Amino acid sequence: MNASALIRPAWTPATIALMVIGFMVFWPLGFAMLAYIIWGDRLDGFKRDVNRATDGIFAGCRRGADKAQRWGHGGGGRTGNVAFDEWRERELERLAEERRKLDEALTEFDDYARELRRAKDQEEFDRFMAHRNKPTAPTTTVKPETPPRKGKGSNLLDDV
Repeated sequence: MNASALIRPAWTPATIALMVIGFMVFWPLGFAMLAYIIWGDRLDGFKRDVNRATDGIFAGCRRGADKAQRWGHGGGGRTGNVAFDEWRERELERLAEERRKLDEALTEFDDYARELRRAKDQEEFDRFMAHRNKPTAPTTTVKPETPPRKGKGSNLLDDV
């Protein structure tokens, strides 16, 4: 950072005045200025680290776009060599035909799997309905009557 800058991350009269004004106007502004004064010198390192981290990510995207344009997937498509361009066109057509065949096979398989799931669901539903509609035997049981017990203490009237 430039040491002669009016607003720099240091305890200068300008930064202190801005911090005080920030607290008077809206307190989060005062805290933001205080944070800048204390930790502002670390912002350059943070910015550099973020740039390094994202350069690798976006550089790969740029390389992929350059490669696609170079091979005719995103741009002009002609290299100037007639034989190579004709061969490339034939190969691209062959690959497009293969992709169409693969897409058709995928559609057929999806239809087949959908029909299998429907048949399985129908079988499970039929089994449920058969079990649900099956007549069940009555579950109530009748207890046989037991004769009164004879003996001491079985009946109060017998003892009299």
